[in-house]
Amino acid sequence: MTALAQPRQQGRQSVRQQVSRFARRLDAATPPHRDRAVDALRALAIAGVIGGHWLVTALVSGSSQHGTTLSDNSPLASMPWLAPLSWIFQTLAVFFLVGGYAAAKSYKGEYLPWLRKRMVRLARPVAALVAVWIPVTIGMLLAGVPYATVHTILFLVISPLWFLGVYAGLTALTPFVIKLVRRFGASAAIFPASLVAAADLLRFGLHGPSWLGWINLPAGWLVPYLLGIAWARGSLSGRRVPALMLAGGAAATAALIAWAGYPASMVGVNGAHISNLNPPTLAAVTFGIAQCGLALLLRDRLARLMQRPLAWAGIALVNLSAMTLFLWHQTAFVTVSSLGLLAGRVPGLLTAPTAPLWVAERLIWLPVFALTLAALWAAFRRVERG
Repeated sequence: MTALAQPRQQGRQSVRQQVSRFARRLDAATPPHRDRAVDALRALAIAGVIGGHWLVTALVSGSSQHGTTLSDNSPLASMPWLAPLSWIFQTLAVFFLVGGYAAAKSYKGEYLPWLRKRMVRLARPVAALVAVWIPVTIGMLLAGVPYATVHTILFLVISPLWFLGVYAGLTALTPFVIKLVRRFGASAAIFPASLVAAADLLRFGLHGPSWLGWINLPAGWLVPYLLGIAWARGSLSGRRVPALMLAGGAAATAALIAWAGYPASMVGVNGAHISNLNPPTLAAVTFGIAQCGLALLLRDRLARLMQRPLAWAGIALVNLSAMTLFLWHQTAFVTVSSLGLLAGRVPGLLTAPTAPLWVAERLIWLPVFALTLAALWAAFRRVERG
């Protein structure tokens, strides 16, 4: 080994040792009753949403009489064969499943103090995001940034807030949902699922008003949230019911796509007549049931994996500030894309997603988005913890 290589080798060993010591300390500090598999599912759900947004959203640079503009586009619009990617990265149902589980486990009967604590935890990172983006928006408008570009950027940045609004509403309904599960068990999920099916039948089959679809926003996500509460109460123990959820949900989703005209993509696609996500359709609900079944089947394996200190350290760090990562990931994406304007139409960043090469180019940018998000996480993570 050369004299130059030896210090590098020692430096790498020192970093590995520090990481290993940190992981062991975090592992030792974790309460024994902590359900690490649930935390792992929450972290995977957050990672899926973040990765999905970064892969299927493109800010495309153009020009107008007002200067350079940015518009959002999706590779799913020009390359529909990429739709299976949305099956991997659309993981919101798993997040609502874990949310229902955590709510049922933490609720002990003192409703208002319990609700206040959870709402404050959600509100802190939202307040930080708003506090940053109000002056940024004013600055963009004063600097003469085209209104269409400001609208596009703001839409991407605040789009995660719809999720928190629904999540907060379902959290407030937790005592009622617990009573429903006590009486009907996991079968209580049939009620909100039937409401989604009726709304879809009216607006798609009978050409009813499109606003009926917004009934599905709370009803559709209530299904996995309710399943999470049923899981916490022991209604989904064993492997038989989760396996039926996975098989039945997957079969129903395939049937709805093949014979009922639902889109194959589980996320919104620019220009599409129907979106499975905005608001959720029956296909999104059945797909979510399949995802929840798979998550429950993987729980034991994840629990064993989380006994490894290094694996648990990564999951624990994500869970300590999951909302911060979720709320700021689009800011990271917009920041990198906006800085890319300084270099022109950067491939995979500011070019239109019209060819398979764009996918390869976008993959190269994912670590840059991740590093930017890590910097934002470091700056704002303490806000979430208060």
